[in-house]
Amino acid sequence: MAGRDRVVSLLRQLERMASSNIRYGEGVSREIGMDLQNLRAQNVCLMTDRNLSRLSPVKVVLESLTKNGVKYKLFDNVRVEPTDTSFKEAILFAKNDSFDVFVAVGGGSVIDTCKAANLYSCHPEADFLDFVNAPIGKGKPITGALKPLIAVPTTAGTGSETTGVAIFDYTPLKAKTGIASRAIRPTLGIVDPMHTLSMPERVTANSGFDVLCHALESYTALPYNQRSPCPPNPINRPAYQGSNPISDVWSRHALHVVAKYMKRAVRDPEDLEARSSMHLASVFAGIGFGNAGVHLCHGMSYPIAGNVKTHSAKGYSVEHPLVPHGLSVVLTSPAVFNFTAPMCPERHLEAAHILGADVRQLKRDDAGAVLADTLRQFLFDLQVEDGLGALGYSLDDIPALVKGTIPQERVTKLSPRGHTEEDLSQLFQASMKLY
Repeated sequence: MAGRDRVVSLLRQLERMASSNIRYGEGVSREIGMDLQNLRAQNVCLMTDRNLSRLSPVKVVLESLTKNGVKYKLFDNVRVEPTDTSFKEAILFAKNDSFDVFVAVGGGSVIDTCKAANLYSCHPEADFLDFVNAPIGKGKPITGALKPLIAVPTTAGTGSETTGVAIFDYTPLKAKTGIASRAIRPTLGIVDPMHTLSMPERVTANSGFDVLCHALESYTALPYNQRSPCPPNPINRPAYQGSNPISDVWSRHALHVVAKYMKRAVRDPEDLEARSSMHLASVFAGIGFGNAGVHLCHGMSYPIAGNVKTHSAKGYSVEHPLVPHGLSVVLTSPAVFNFTAPMCPERHLEAAHILGADVRQLKRDDAGAVLADTLRQFLFDLQVEDGLGALGYSLDDIPALVKGTIPQERVTKLSPRGHTEEDLSQLFQASMKLY
């Protein structure tokens, strides 16, 4: 009962944070047709991917729309790990009609694509790079109103239903970037744990690694009161503020849930308690990092995913080479947290303790090593590939990986420890082999 009370208390705090409204519970996605009626929706844009379009989560949503007489058009060509090209295809679909509400049913790829379609269809004169994060894009503030967006997440990982962030591969640079603004945050996130039962084992694992790193990175990010300079106008304040007392609550709680339930969720697809708990952990971590931010694991992950050569990801029905986002993030985590630990050793020790390490006899100087070892064991237990080398990367690729990390200053500058290109090279080298 105490655990349930804590969940309720945490969800109530959503009102005080920059986050979407969240509705959680088994079967709540059946209510979406009524939600759209309440919004007086006349023409709904529903986005998903081709694989999901044949599965239960989309069927449940479409049945609700039909039952409630909601007119909609379906776009099911979202790319898993979207690119600037796939974003533009979805944007064109949205621009070619007059949609008054957007609905995204899927994982982070679908929700992020739908955010972009909503944004640019409401700003039809904008150049694509206008709202993309600097230095790749112009990073202009979003001042115009967007249409309502309802997100129905089907994976327990990205937390995209709670955040004002949309991530994509920018193919000219072979690196990920994105759009970050509170304006693109979904109006409502409908979190139905029944949808997670359709996730294959490796999708569950990789989605969970994203939750793990969201929690760890936001909890260890540069503190909010050490960021500078202060923007002259709040509209220019970035979505990611650095670790702060409120985000800390969500990030730490998410980490506890991951430690307790993630291995169960991966190993038993019918363990509804574990998969439901990981779905909530994704929300909790999303609220935490959606306000605090992430840092080096995510910044380094973008070129890892963007420079993929031939790696074929198990459990993903795609025809292109793919390094799933959660996997690209977590493979550098042992090296990264060993590197950042000297700046906030107490937090790194606490994280190691939450994940199961005995830290009672350890000193502050041990924080990085013990968290790195704890993460390696966690990854080994879940049969994660043995480092970047297992994905087809070699030492010869490190310069390109570093080059792809440098533009990710939106997140890398939130690292609690400053870093040089040589530091990044060493972190990539240390991540080539984990075990």
